[in-house]
Amino acid sequence: MVWQPGFFDVEERLRELSAKGDDLERIAVLVDFAMFRAELEQAVPRADGTKGGRPAFDHVLMFKILLLQAMHGLSDERCEYLIKDRLSFMRFLGLGLADPVPDANTIWAFREALKRTGAVERLFAQFDATLRAAGYLAMGGQIVDATIVAAPKQRNTEAERAAIKAGQVPEGWAEKPAKLRQKDRDARWTVKFSKARPREDGAPQVDLAVPAFGYKNHVAIDRRHGLIRGWTASHAAAHDGARLAEVVDADNTAGDVWADTAYRSAKNETWLAERGLVSRIHRKKPPGRPMAARTRRANARKSTVRSAVEHVFARQKGPMALVVRTIGIARARVKIGLANLAYNMKRLVWLSSKPATS
Repeated sequence: MVWQPGFFDVEERLRELSAKGDDLERIAVLVDFAMFRAELEQAVPRADGTKGGRPAFDHVLMFKILLLQAMHGLSDERCEYLIKDRLSFMRFLGLGLADPVPDANTIWAFREALKRTGAVERLFAQFDATLRAAGYLAMGGQIVDATIVAAPKQRNTEAERAAIKAGQVPEGWAEKPAKLRQKDRDARWTVKFSKARPREDGAPQVDLAVPAFGYKNHVAIDRRHGLIRGWTASHAAAHDGARLAEVVDADNTAGDVWADTAYRSAKNETWLAERGLVSRIHRKKPPGRPMAARTRRANARKSTVRSAVEHVFARQKGPMALVVRTIGIARARVKIGLANLAYNMKRLVWLSSKPATS
């Protein structure tokens, strides 16, 4: 005889999960997801049901599924499976064991609708406004940085890569629409350099050059709470410094802006000064000359502040397993934006567990 779980068996297991610490349960308590309903219904219109057919899944339910994906790095198929498999996922979504679960195609279609209307940016801003209203003001200045988000590598010839870089469709691809749909012409290759520290005897080490393919997540976090306040997305070869104006938060209560040397330029310095912002951007080493000791010390002091942004990227690339499995910058922007929004929700759980400080 096959054992069937009863209502009290499920309740007992959920109590055990709560006792162990279920972040999803805490997010559901802290975040009023109903605030997103109006924006979601406008972005993803539905039929009124007069023509019959299966009722559509609730907008907020679908949005919470996309956040589950972002928090755990799940594909559409894997997300569908785990919703059916995990009690913690079901509880977060408000589903029972007998309730229908959206399939992978439904999840994909809902995310596509958000992409077409650019709703993710507005949903992010809406939650940020809620954080500020709850007392999590952007304070202490801000830290700007970017990280590469990996995408599936494209195996193209030199001629095809040159055509893509020039904004053209490579020869022969237009005649093969199925192939064209699977080719990401927006993602780019780049090389990430890892500086090697000199040996104890002073001998220089060889720097490491690591090739990477995909997109970039550009963010600005506030120094006080470590929440993402501004973001944008680009291909991996885009210059970080050119995105400074897109991510800087004008509402931060302090004017200091920290960033690495990629953001140091006369244009950015002028832009910051015109807005009354104080540049804490690292200074570059003079070409062909050693860096002055006072500049090196100043950069070291800035690094102690700037390093906080690395915790954001470590969380997104570690537990959240952020990658872009979709094709094109528009879809990548949705995935990255949802990951930034999901990070802020998880950060809120951590902040709310800390004792209040003056």
